[in-house]
Amino acid sequence: MRNNWEEKKRDLDGCCNSRSEKRVVLAPLSRGGSFGNIPQPHGGIFHYSQRTTKGGLLISEATGVSNTAQCRETPGIWSQNQVEAWKPIVDAVHEKGGIFFCQLWHVGRKLKTEEIPLVVDEFRVAARNSIEAGFDGVEIHGAYGYLMDQFLKAKTNNRTDQYGGSLENRCRLALEIVDAIVKEIGADKVGIRLSPFSDNSNPNALGLYMARSLNAYNILYCHMIQPRMKYLGKKVDRPQSLVPMRKAFNGTFISAGEYDMESGNNAVATNQTDLVAYGRLFLANPDLPKRFELNAPLNKYEF
Repeated sequence: MRNNWEEKKRDLDGCCNSRSEKRVVLAPLSRGGSFGNIPQPHGGIFHYSQRTTKGGLLISEATGVSNTAQCRETPGIWSQNQVEAWKPIVDAVHEKGGIFFCQLWHVGRKLKTEEIPLVVDEFRVAARNSIEAGFDGVEIHGAYGYLMDQFLKAKTNNRTDQYGGSLENRCRLALEIVDAIVKEIGADKVGIRLSPFSDNSNPNALGLYMARSLNAYNILYCHMIQPRMKYLGKKVDRPQSLVPMRKAFNGTFISAGEYDMESGNNAVATNQTDLVAYGRLFLANPDLPKRFELNAPLNKYEF
């Protein structure tokens, strides 16, 4: 097992000031196979420990905060059975010197106003359970059309209460969840993932508002997805950029979105980001940081 959190935080801070492979983050990737929403230790130990490097950051697959927040066969962390099932997986990552955050999600749909405090509390309890399971911290899933993202985006938020309408109101739920989790486990154990450019008519306003608002909570990192997508193997670059959000946020900034080694190195070298998260490349290449270090050939991933 690792030592106290301060040591782990120094390791994460060191990712931004040391060897390039430590800047490579395992992005959160849904895996399935968690029967009854219980993470399966045998598969989890193999998958995560295989992708662990000393001082490297791994973010878990999306993990449900309650039994109403789930997809089928995805893991949760609302029950003691789930906490116990996560422990050997987390231990395996720590034994290899990795830093492991649990991504908390709620797949959502519409909520009554009076139900919202219950959801906020579910995230708070799930964060506490994550620390009990041994995780170094949690990443709040606020991206890709799930519950929190539905509140953030004007196209999906048609509420008329205090959680709808203005940009400030649409961001209220996300910030209430951040606040509750920070109070429960501490700001230095909290990150958030956002996708301001997906299905959004004014992504810069949303991204900047969230980045600036998050500074008040002093959370460890903000993880955003680049405004580009991939169709049939072709990357489509957009003129927009995460750079304004990166400059607005005071903590560690993680970028994701179809990076390869060259573009990832360039993003770090030009101060566009601190760390770069890789998904499909990391699935196909469990030793991705080492391959980047050696400039070795990469296995191709399948769509």
